[in-house]
Amino acid sequence: MQQRIALFTGSFDPFTTGHHDIVERALPLFDKLVIGVGINPRKHCMFTAEQRLEAIKALYRDNPKIEVYAYDDMATDLAQRVGARFIVKGVRNTADFEYERVQAEFNKRLGGVETVLLYTRPELECVSSSAVRELIYFNKDISEYIPKHKQTR
Repeated sequence: MQQRIALFTGSFDPFTTGHHDIVERALPLFDKLVIGVGINPRKHCMFTAEQRLEAIKALYRDNPKIEVYAYDDMATDLAQRVGARFIVKGVRNTADFEYERVQAEFNKRLGGVETVLLYTRPELECVSSSAVRELIYFNKDISEYIPKHKQTR
């Protein structure tokens, strides 16, 4: 039986509790979840690609079902490289839905990849990377918006 591999992509600048919630909810649906950290030179990120990649790897280092990669091409190209037949996306509102609907159509046409939308839990609807970056810029506490790494002994 073929493994059900899904890809969860984003810039993750930074990776938030909203992203973490989507990962946790997607895990039972798939055999493996690949988190793709997008690198786009046209986008000005607060954190380097290496910082984003390492933070996510550290968060999930004890979970064998999760792999984390950086990519600088299309999500469908990464999906093909890792054998993913699905792309998982989180949707907070109708604007997110409309954007992801168009992306899903391109992903299907270009790479034959199905998109699975997971709706954000209401208590996380306001959490976005851009909002967290704003809080960082103004030196505010972001601890409730960034997932905590579980320490192992």
